[in-house]
Amino acid sequence: MRKEISKQSRQELISAIRHRYFTVSKKKKTIILNEFVAMTGYHRKHAIRVLGSNDQCTLAEGRCGNRIYDEAVKEALVVLWEASDRICGKRLKAIVPTLIEAMECNHHLNLDPEVRNRLLQISSSTIDRLLASYRVQAKGRRKKKNAPKKASKQIPIRTFSDWEEPLPGELEIDFVVHCGGTMSGAYISSLVGTDVCSGWTEAVPLIARGQTMAVEGIDVIYNRFPVPVIGLNSDNDSAFINETLLAYCQRQNLNFTRARPYRKNDQAWIEQKNGAIIRHFVGYERFSGIVAGQLLRRVSESMTQI
Repeated sequence: MRKEISKQSRQELISAIRHRYFTVSKKKKTIILNEFVAMTGYHRKHAIRVLGSNDQCTLAEGRCGNRIYDEAVKEALVVLWEASDRICGKRLKAIVPTLIEAMECNHHLNLDPEVRNRLLQISSSTIDRLLASYRVQAKGRRKKKNAPKKASKQIPIRTFSDWEEPLPGELEIDFVVHCGGTMSGAYISSLVGTDVCSGWTEAVPLIARGQTMAVEGIDVIYNRFPVPVIGLNSDNDSAFINETLLAYCQRQNLNFTRARPYRKNDQAWIEQKNGAIIRHFVGYERFSGIVAGQLLRRVSESMTQI
């Protein structure tokens, strides 16, 4: 049974054996290593590291006393990590030289030359290892947030079979694009609203399509209509299916529904008016710019039909 030796005895044993271990041949090194492992109880790999190191080792911890990356290096690294908005080790390693220079020039950092050299030599894996505990503290416990529902989930679907006895003021809305056959570049789109009950149609030209522009156009149609508007039904265009229009409908107390994707029959009334009114008066040419928009606005104001 192996007899345990004290820490001090182990230190003395290492000091006595290390010099001899460095000077003998490989074959004799194996003999010395076997004896050393038997006396200390070290794992063979650890014993090789201990005898092969020139540093003074703390046997209880199995670590060298002269660490390359000491507390001064770690503290400076934390400062750089915080200044870089807590990025990962690989990205931080790439910007360390530039970051140190910038912070020193602006007097935010004053590094000892030795600490500076070690920071410039540090690897990305060592950066992640040294910052591991700080990352845990920085994260802490995050409260789970309820993910907001998509607008499409909050807007019910209305099919063509649901229009049994529509009331006056229930509108279908859609865009008619004046792109001249190509969707590239900027062009005007007409926002059209048709009353399902009566067929009354209003149109507003928009020089750009977007959530805000769509809501402004709908508000113009809302105020133009001869009967109070009580509901809107749109296709699944992102200019309609969004939080902006949903909030507008809630403020105006409008019933907001949408058609099924790729089912034009669900909006048969406005699809018929798009061709019979908008295309009849405007055609299929390309229109773009403010001047063309003003002209189309005058046309749309004069072509309101049933």
